Amino acid sequence: MELEDVVEDWNLLGNRKKYKNLPYPKAVGFIVTNEFCERFSYYGMRTILSLYLRGKLGYTDNGATVIYHIFSMFAYFFPLLGAMIADGWLGRYRTILYLSLVYASGSSLISISAMPQLNLPTMQLTILALLLIAFGTGGIKPCVSAFGGDQFRLPEQERYLGYFFSMFYFAINAGSLISTFLTPILRADVHCFGSNDCYPLAFGVPGILMVSSIVVFVAGKRLYIIKKPAGNVLGRVATCIGYATVKSFKSKDKREHWMDRADDKYDKNLIEDVKSLLRVLVLFIPLPLFWALFDQQGSRWTFQADRMKQDIGSWTLKADQMQVLNPLLILLFIPLFEVAIYPFLTWCKLIRKPLHKMIWGGMLAAFAFIISGIVELSLLPSYGTPVAEGFAQLRVYNGFNCKFTLSTANLNALDVNATVNVEIGPLSAYEKLDIIADRVVETPYYLQGESNTQCADIAYSGYFNLKEKTANSFFISKKGINNFTDNNDKAIGGVNVRFLTNVNDVVHIRIEDKKNRDVLSIRSNNSTQMKIPKGVTNVYIDGNVVLKDFHFKSGACYTINVYEDVLGTYTANAVMITPANSVHILWLVPQYVVMTMGEVMFSVTGLEFSFTQAPVSMKSVLQSVWLLTVAFGNLIVVLIVEGNFLDAQWKEFFLFAGLMIIDMLIFTMMAFRYQYRNLDSSDENLTAAEMKQPEKAPPSPALTQGPTQGSAQGPTQGSAQGSTQGSTQAPTQAAEQTSSNKN
Repeated sequence: MELEDVVEDWNLLGNRKKYKNLPYPKAVGFIVTNEFCERFSYYGMRTILSLYLRGKLGYTDNGATVIYHIFSMFAYFFPLLGAMIADGWLGRYRTILYLSLVYASGSSLISISAMPQLNLPTMQLTILALLLIAFGTGGIKPCVSAFGGDQFRLPEQERYLGYFFSMFYFAINAGSLISTFLTPILRADVHCFGSNDCYPLAFGVPGILMVSSIVVFVAGKRLYIIKKPAGNVLGRVATCIGYATVKSFKSKDKREHWMDRADDKYDKNLIEDVKSLLRVLVLFIPLPLFWALFDQQGSRWTFQADRMKQDIGSWTLKADQMQVLNPLLILLFIPLFEVAIYPFLTWCKLIRKPLHKMIWGGMLAAFAFIISGIVELSLLPSYGTPVAEGFAQLRVYNGFNCKFTLSTANLNALDVNATVNVEIGPLSAYEKLDIIADRVVETPYYLQGESNTQCADIAYSGYFNLKEKTANSFFISKKGINNFTDNNDKAIGGVNVRFLTNVNDVVHIRIEDKKNRDVLSIRSNNSTQMKIPKGVTNVYIDGNVVLKDFHFKSGACYTINVYEDVLGTYTANAVMITPANSVHILWLVPQYVVMTMGEVMFSVTGLEFSFTQAPVSMKSVLQSVWLLTVAFGNLIVVLIVEGNFLDAQWKEFFLFAGLMIIDMLIFTMMAFRYQYRNLDSSDENLTAAEMKQPEKAPPSPALTQGPTQGSAQGPTQGSAQGSTQGSTQAPTQAAEQTSSNKN
């Protein structure tokens, strides 16, 4: 029996018991497994992406943030294209299959390009891979859950359909949770290709899961119900609006609504539905800013976590692992809000309408960024003293195992003839970081070794040439005073270390961790600054331990002074020139909690509001535009970061918080003016039988085609195979789509 016959018989008889008890569709298992693998691949790759862009490809924080959010923007723009391809050309099955192949090729490419031995143009291939992944994940986003909904015969299997979306939602969150926790471990704890990390493996495992998702998906083909393309409702809406807009400029006749000018070409029911759609879309204008804040969990907040102390006992909570809090908390908060928090807020008369929840959600997002700004301010002392405009820095490193006295001008003193005498300890350093400078400051110096020591006969004199906005450093050695430009920037993702060797010949420098693995091995009599992982290590010079069980602390910059005496014995001392990370990473938990609470109130409610307020034929369009607000939110981040008009990260956090508060105030005024759609008089509250009874007036073409097409447009529409599911599935689908929106 065909589906149309079943529905018609049930509607005519009005008796659900006339149905044969159909089994649960076996094809659903393949679709749910496919979704788990795909979500694992996406979240796993994206979790480590920002750190890869900065740590391996050499982008600055701003550059990595821009690339990350451009990628996210495209990932939420391409669902529109995917929906149009599925509805108007290929159908859901082929769209999922073909774009999954594109997706898998991008996942494979980013892993292969991360292998240094291949000497590939890594930066260019990474950008290409991200574009392919964005096209693939965005294109299949509106199709997978809808394709799952296609496997059910409605209304006989309506109860099973609810189970499917519960399983589907679980698969999304399970994939997100596991990959967000696992891929940072693969990135940092596995060493490969001579590196102290393993990005090829961390990208490769999600790539393998993506290939697996395709294999699983194709394996279930013989069980699938594959429907033909139903027609592109999004395209019809766009052309209708475009036609009415053009006619508005050309025509001078007065109409009650400017969309009415399209009635000479388009169906009246379609025009009325578009009017209703536009009323809701006006409310969407302020929404992108929420996503601008929310999506920075994977960029700015991850960079912030990377500048914090990450040790919890003997275990290290990695910066990118903090993102696991969001899917974990969303699973906890959705039922908590429904059972306890919403009833309490309603009792307090703080929320009366769905839009009120969204307002509070937006305010919570702003509050989360205020918290992150405060945390950033607390981090400033651990950043050290940056070289600033109009100033110069001076450091003098002692390469001998005895004291030196430095006599030099008292820089910044009112008396130009004033001098200062300071002692520089054995293998230690002197620093003055606030010297007023205009281009170059030249100051005389005199260095004298300590009497009654091997340094007693050593003396040097000359001039320090101190350049403005430069960390000017000088090294006292057997060969004289060597000058170099230092780098005291905060170490990102490890430790910065430089060796200054006062030795007779080239030496072998080696740093070994507690697992007897070399983290650094060079031959040099001097060195540039290098990055090593944090941890307890032994430092060897020509096989001799000079620093035993030395703890290199994350975020710090060290200069290690090495001295060789007349007997060939080596002595060393580590000078910390930039402080280690001191604020613990767990101080980020409050902002993640508040942001996730905001997501529940804003995103879940927004999806439910969109679903209930849209006409039946416009639900798919509205869900597509909802995803588009995420894309525009990421674009906002790109524009603000590229503007580069703020000189500190804490200022940027407070800027976003302020913009969000203003945005929600505007949204509040719009919300109070909005007239809610009367659901009692709409077909949203009718049963399938009531909407399909033959004695009722036949529905318009827009209505009869809308729900079917709607189901192809986004995960929230997966159950909308007919009008029967328009309202019954909204909350479940909203929750599922929330997980999809976690970028």
